[in-house]
Amino acid sequence: MLHSPDFFGGPPIQLHKNKSGILAQLLDYRIERPGHFWAGFGVVGVSLFSMVAAFGTVNDSPSTDIPRQQVVEQLALPSLSATEDKDQSFLREERVQRGDTVMALLQRLGVDDPTAVAYLKGNSNTQTLFRQLSPGKNLTARTGPQGQLQALIFPLNGGKDQALVVERQVGPDGDQFSATQQVLPLETQVVMKTAEIRYSLFGASDAAGIPDSVATQLADIFGGDIDFHRDLRKGDRFAVIYESVNHLGRAVRSGRILAAEFVNNGKAFRAAWFADPAGNQSSGGYYTADGKNIRKAFLRSPLEFSRITSGFTSARFHPVLQKWRAHKGVDYGAPTGTRVKATGDGVVEYVGVKGGYGKVVILRHQNRYTTLYGHLSGFASGLRNGNRVSQGDVIGFVGATGLASGPHLHYEFRVNEVHQNPLAMALPSAPPLMPQQLGQFRAQTEAHLARIDLIRGFDLAQAD
Repeated sequence: MLHSPDFFGGPPIQLHKNKSGILAQLLDYRIERPGHFWAGFGVVGVSLFSMVAAFGTVNDSPSTDIPRQQVVEQLALPSLSATEDKDQSFLREERVQRGDTVMALLQRLGVDDPTAVAYLKGNSNTQTLFRQLSPGKNLTARTGPQGQLQALIFPLNGGKDQALVVERQVGPDGDQFSATQQVLPLETQVVMKTAEIRYSLFGASDAAGIPDSVATQLADIFGGDIDFHRDLRKGDRFAVIYESVNHLGRAVRSGRILAAEFVNNGKAFRAAWFADPAGNQSSGGYYTADGKNIRKAFLRSPLEFSRITSGFTSARFHPVLQKWRAHKGVDYGAPTGTRVKATGDGVVEYVGVKGGYGKVVILRHQNRYTTLYGHLSGFASGLRNGNRVSQGDVIGFVGATGLASGPHLHYEFRVNEVHQNPLAMALPSAPPLMPQQLGQFRAQTEAHLARIDLIRGFDLAQAD
């Protein structure tokens, strides 16, 4: 039995239903309220949806107005005062921009401390800060709530990972400052990058955020197979995995390339760094996946990057002598002072002045080979006859001494005292790994070479 709402103002209607189907249940209600048959019949004839609507209706009689009263009460709040946490500090970092001064940097770092400024200006130990303020460096300052300088960290030149650290020290006689050179706490991170050659190697590395030192290493690694002066093509690609040495999350310098691949004119060259743990770590080198030494016995070029102004030829018009003669070397145009590197391991056979060559260095390699570097402006410090040099060592600097019309390097390559074209001849390779070293080599390099496979063809420079 259901008790329906009282729609008609009388006692509740009592409804009974059978336990048949849903539609039958809705139509089988019998009305047991006398005197209201037609009204009940009207209820029985309604549809399912109107029945639901009727059962959901409430009486919309007007509500009685409720009187309202506004009460305003003043609440007593406790007095609040700003408190200063003397131990609170703020760490800020700023990069040196062109034209910056120490005072401008301190202002951007949030330093408001006349005592600290006076110390920086007047102390002899802090003058390095003013002398080595070069664009690109990062200064880090820790300040108090009111801008008091608590510490200042400034990386120093010299490649020794040292910094000038200025610190405030609280003592019984008041605050004092100290300035010391300290070794930076550093961490090493492995970085993966790829890039595509559009115009030049350095242009591609800059666009991908790769440091110049890494690009230079790349040219050194593959310099025996790729002539970076002549062989680069638009669309060449490279992938590189290298170490980044960081301080407080910022790169301080770039470390060694761990693995790299360079695709030049459709041909892929790949190398991974390996140093035998049983040997001297500094004597490591780069090898292919099967253990062959990627390094040739000689570099293709004694300069990192320059243009070739005169090639190897049997007849060239000499710009100074004003006559035709053989040119049995290669001339590289470069600014005065550009570093000149030994193209192979050897011994200094001659260093000094020699006729039209001007200031010249001659190196002997493996008895059969000699290389000559002429028109130098100067020699590497301490270079003497009989000194041993390694491939890549700086031996001198580009100049215009001797019979030279302008600054350039004249480079000759001789085999058994016969001049050869260094750009065309097949250069001998350095020794490969020994069979007993291959297992250790694969264990060390497998992960890095797998990363090269992972990032090949994927532009991480855009994904960063």
